[in-house]
Amino acid sequence: MKFQIQREDLLTPLQKIIGAVEKKQTMPALSNVLVKAAEQSLVLVATDLEIELLTSLQIQIDEPGETTLPARKLLDICKALAEDSAINISVNADKASVLSGRSRFSLATLPASDFPVLDSINSIAEFDLPNHVLKELIDNTAFAMAQQDVRYYLNGLLLEVSNDHIRAVATDGHRLAWCEKQADCKVNEIRQVILPRKGVHELVRLLDSSEENVHLTLGTNHLRANVGDFQFTSKLIDGRFPDYNRVIPDDGNNIMTADRDVLRQALVRASILSNEKYRGIRMILDDNLLRLQTQNPDQEEADVEVEVNYNGEPLEIGFNVNYMLDVLNANGFDTVQTALRDSNSSCLLTYPDQKNCKYVIMPMRL
Repeated sequence: MKFQIQREDLLTPLQKIIGAVEKKQTMPALSNVLVKAAEQSLVLVATDLEIELLTSLQIQIDEPGETTLPARKLLDICKALAEDSAINISVNADKASVLSGRSRFSLATLPASDFPVLDSINSIAEFDLPNHVLKELIDNTAFAMAQQDVRYYLNGLLLEVSNDHIRAVATDGHRLAWCEKQADCKVNEIRQVILPRKGVHELVRLLDSSEENVHLTLGTNHLRANVGDFQFTSKLIDGRFPDYNRVIPDDGNNIMTADRDVLRQALVRASILSNEKYRGIRMILDDNLLRLQTQNPDQEEADVEVEVNYNGEPLEIGFNVNYMLDVLNANGFDTVQTALRDSNSSCLLTYPDQKNCKYVIMPMRL
């Protein structure tokens, strides 16, 4: 195998797919990137057996062939080379030679036959979505996914597809994020898949805010997304996602409306002296006034007042301040609204200017 490529043409796709490279190296080949050179195309593939990232580049190939190269070392070499430099890569037996200017690197290779591939997809639904629609769905919900929860189905993002909309839902049992977008998905029945946490983060790295379409393929065990020159494939979490509709309250008649950025800054100030482990904050609502109170084991206290629009009953309730901030940081709309029934009920946060997102936060005892 032998070819020449510009540094930027190799560096950019490597940076996009490096997240799929296995760090723990359960198999030697998983720390490598599969390189296939044929005619006028160069294919790069990285996988950790759970997700797979593939990209294809159109370049002139001098000698076709395939092998696997150490992914992070190849990436570090590309980063260290001068901009606009040309890179010559050739493979002979179990060694790869990387030449650029006066620099020469010799890398150990592994046979392409050692590189694992994910199972083929048994497609149950296929449709196109604009880049920005899928990106907004993930950005508005992914922060609420659980981390290493024994309820493994919470360690991912639910994608629910119906004929005219697609919905993303994430929850860790203490909070829930829900977002829905109109889309022409052309499916015969409602489909639900749970994309694992790592797959969610790697997929969103491929997306941008453009109108360019992403082609999604839902399978019985996999999800595939074709984004420009990249193909993303992930195994799905095999489990039943909880009925999120039962969690979303609809009877909160104590409504607070506030400037999102003013509220966010007040929460940040009050959180400085909160308990670092539990991150609890007491919210006291009265006539057009919100008081935020925190304290920590060192007997330090913070008390921050902020003007809001509130004419409901006087209320005192506790929340995890990080959960509140995550919601306010996920959106850029000016006004946020909270709905509460009483001091022991969950809080529903919405944006009046964006009706397609809902956030639920469970109260905590302080």
